[in-house]
Amino acid sequence: MTEGCTVLVVDDEPSIREVVTEVLELEGYRVLSAGNGAEALEQIMLTRPTLVLLDMRMPVMDGWAFAREVQDRAISMKICVMTAAQNAKAWADEIHAHGYLAKPFEIPQLLEAVERGCFGADGRSTP
Repeated sequence: MTEGCTVLVVDDEPSIREVVTEVLELEGYRVLSAGNGAEALEQIMLTRPTLVLLDMRMPVMDGWAFAREVQDRAISMKICVMTAAQNAKAWADEIHAHGYLAKPFEIPQLLEAVERGCFGADGRSTP
């Protein structure tokens, strides 16, 4: 069921990127990663991912700036906010994301959020 879904993991914490990437690759997803919004923009220009797992607080270009750039460039893709902030849902709504995943999360929550983002109707994953 993972065929055709490419996930871009955007987080400034290398350990989070590595774990999320490894888990998703084991499930059969094609996974790209970026350490900030600017790197993520470069990635989406080369390969249009189906879903972006987006941290909001990052150096260089944060999640809000990334989401604005995607919207300004009229790039169509789903975004799932991935944050440790207590207001994950509010931040997701603020950037019109398709879902959110509150850190820390368990692997089943990650997989559910990605499956919904890639294949589901509403893309919402609650903590």
